[in-house]
Amino acid sequence: QVQLVESGGGLVQPGGSLRLSCAASGSIGAINAMGWYRQVPGKQREWVAVLTESGSTNYADSVKGRFTISRENAKNTVYLQMDSLKPEDTAVYYCYAHKRFSSVNYWGKGTLVTVSP
Repeated sequence: QVQLVESGGGLVQPGGSLRLSCAASGSIGAINAMGWYRQVPGKQREWVAVLTESGSTNYADSVKGRFTISRENAKNTVYLQMDSLKPEDTAVYYCYAHKRFSSVNYWGKGTLVTVSP
């Protein structure tokens, strides 16, 4: 099992920045990728970004050039640096970790990001 705890959400003005953190614990060796989804109430969960164990990254078109995913291996933590935030980025952001050789994803409980004047 893998446990994920997100932090760093909050209220920010349009054009501002936030950095989300996702700390992983448990069977870390079972993970081959970590990333982020987001969800607006009443809408489907939207994939945002992923970082593989080899260091490859990929982003949704809606955040490309504005968001950056990174990791700190010593802390088993993945970050999502969000710059040039827009009101449409408002959502609950969920961290996920993909279990290698399976279709299983582990999930955090989410952190709310609100972009508003």
